[in-house]
Amino acid sequence: MRPERGEVLHFSEDPTIERFVPHVAATSRESEPYVWAVGHDRCPDYWFPRACPRAMAWPGPRTTEADRARIIGAGCGERVHAIEYGWLKALMEVRLFAYRLPAGSFAPIGDPPHAMVSRAPVTPLGPPEPVGDLFELHEEAGIQLRVLDNLWPFWNEVTGSSLEFSGIRLRNARR
Repeated sequence: MRPERGEVLHFSEDPTIERFVPHVAATSRESEPYVWAVGHDRCPDYWFPRACPRAMAWPGPRTTEADRARIIGAGCGERVHAIEYGWLKALMEVRLFAYRLPAGSFAPIGDPPHAMVSRAPVTPLGPPEPVGDLFELHEEAGIQLRVLDNLWPFWNEVTGSSLEFSGIRLRNARR
């Protein structure tokens, strides 16, 4: 599930949203109200239940081959996502939807950019689309999906490496 040209996507478990209004997300470090979405490259970050903690890693321009081989693995694709066993059932059962939004009012946020934001209300281009089987999406995208008893050892390895990374909802991970 990726956006077409001129679109960004917003993923949600709520299929009833008719208009997105800028707000300050409870989990955001930003104090300005935004409508949040993602472009093509960051969609896989959201192929999860909303509250599911996940740690993700991929090679970047400064990634060493040693870090790539140690954390991602030889011949294992270019990206790895990790969740905890306690979230496996939710990942299998979640009904996730993608809203296609016009990209015109959106601008990248973050350094490096990790999302797209709009300061104006946004009306979806059509009804939300069911995202479908999240395992299948990962497989088709060539993304490893690891299931771990605890995310923190993996997260510590990733953040201490030369890989690019993202962690979402980590406050929900086991301590």
